[in-house]
Order: sequence, then C-alpha cells, then structure tokens
Amino acid sequence: MNKAAAPVASAVVFAYHDVGVRSLETLLAAGYDVKLVFTHEDDPSEGGWFASVAEQARLYGIEVVTPAMQELPEYVERLSTVGPDFIFSFYYRYMIPVPVLETAKQGALNLHGSLLPRYRGRAPVNWAVLAGEAETGASLHYMAAKPDAGDLVGQEAVPILPNDTAGEVMNKVAVAGECLLWRLAPLLAAGTAPRTPLDLKAGNYCGRRRPEDGRIDWSQDAWSIHNLVRAVAPPYPGAFSDLKQGRLAILGSHYQGESARHEHPALYVENGRIYADCADSRRFQVLKCALDGRSLTADSFSALADGGILSLKE
Repeated sequence: MNKAAAPVASAVVFAYHDVGVRSLETLLAAGYDVKLVFTHEDDPSEGGWFASVAEQARLYGIEVVTPAMQELPEYVERLSTVGPDFIFSFYYRYMIPVPVLETAKQGALNLHGSLLPRYRGRAPVNWAVLAGEAETGASLHYMAAKPDAGDLVGQEAVPILPNDTAGEVMNKVAVAGECLLWRLAPLLAAGTAPRTPLDLKAGNYCGRRRPEDGRIDWSQDAWSIHNLVRAVAPPYPGAFSDLKQGRLAILGSHYQGESARHEHPALYVENGRIYADCADSRRFQVLKCALDGRSLTADSFSALADGGILSLKE
C-alpha cells in the first residue's frame, strides 16, 4: 500500500483466531482505515495455539476492545458516531446484534469457513472433515439477523485431502479467506462487488461441537472413525474410547483403505505400528495415541494389550 494514499474505506473489525489476524492484515494492506477492533479475551484452557488479533491491532496503533456478548449493544452509540463504511467479522465468536450491524453505512460482512450455504453455523471446518468432504473453503457474505444467511459476495475453495486434519484444513481456509478478501476488498470499497442471495435450502446448519462428541463408536466403518479422529485431532480435544485399561485417546490416524486383520474391531501392533480394525473389515493406522494422558508407543501399547490385541467388540 502506498503510505501517502488516502484510505479507500473505513471499517470496524470484529475478529479472533488466525483468520482474524490474517484478515485484519489484508484489510489494512488493501488501504482500509480500521477505526476499532473488537476481539475476545483469550481462554487459558484453549492453550493459545492461534495468533492474537489484539496484539496485531496494537502493532498498528488501533484501539482494541473486548466486551462480553451482553455488552455489545452498549457500543451502538459509539459506532454510530464513528460511522464506519463497513463492519467486518472474521471468526468473531459472538452474534453481533442487528443495531450494531446497522451502524455500517455500506454494509456488514462476515468471513465464514465453508462454501455457503453448506455448513452454516459453528465449527464448519470440523464438521466438513467429519463428513468426509473433499473440499471446503471461505465465503464472504453480508450479515443479517439470522447467522450465515446473508447475501454472498464471493467464495474461495480449498481441497480436503483424505488424511488432512481439521487443523491443517483450518490453515488452508485462513489462506483462502485472505485471498478472497484481497480480491473483494477493493470491489466493496468501490461499490462494485457482486451480491447474490443464498439458497438456504441447498445447505445445512451445524451446531457447536463438544469434547464428548469425540467419543468413538467402534460399530462404524474405518473411514468414518478416521474422519472423526482427524476432525477433532489436536489442537482440538481429540477422539477417545473408554477401555478397561483407561481412556484411550486417538490423536492421529492415517487411512489407506487397507483390509482388516481381525474379524471384530480391535487395536493391535503390526510391524512396529499400531492399527485399528473396524466393523467394515477395513483398518487405519494409529499415528498417535495416549492412555489416560500418557503417550503410547507401539512397544508400550503391546505391553498393556492382552496378547498384543485389544478387542473393541461390544
């Protein structure tokens, strides 16, 4: 950006996570005058594995506020005074009240981590990986009273490879969002960006995922269980199974469609590697696992298994 150039548009940004950091950077590089940044206080239980929007905004001397959800309506008067051309939401975790959205003179937009109208709602990347999708992406759309339902401005797709984890796909989506915003930000400022109503009947809405949703059902096929493992692999809470030996967390897997070695679901070691045989007579390799929080190697797994095999038959 030419430092002497006048801002192309003004904005207030609501943002969090790596997506928020990269999107804020993109807006600034595109010449937007960001007046204020709303973000969240970090939750220590999440481990701080993603970048800080607050730190990034302060590098540019932008004021940062971290209100609780119920405090957002209190900012309507201030935002009306600021009078931003746009409001942008980049992985902000709260529903932004309509009166707040209405303070933007040219509209309020959200960057969502799916190819809308599919996977509207919470944790879209995790849900897409869980479903075994071959692609997802980022969508920029106008915000409305109903979440992820406003007019679409544009999309950028990314592949989901068969052994990608949700964390890896999330990184791809962050880059896709950056590319999408870089392409569309000038068009928005110029008033020439496309705007297409979403066909909500063609999509689906997903709810919040909880740690308990990582429980493995060994009556499922190998591909489905592998999808669960990679959908909730670290930095997310992980997939798990409660055995008589304790809680076994399966934190990484690799699927090649290989035939199982046992008649019933089982965990075992073969050629120095841990495998899981599943109900469809297919198996996947267990790349990383832990018992009650203690990491297991192939040798330590063999030592706790009865004859080197842990039966998972119900």
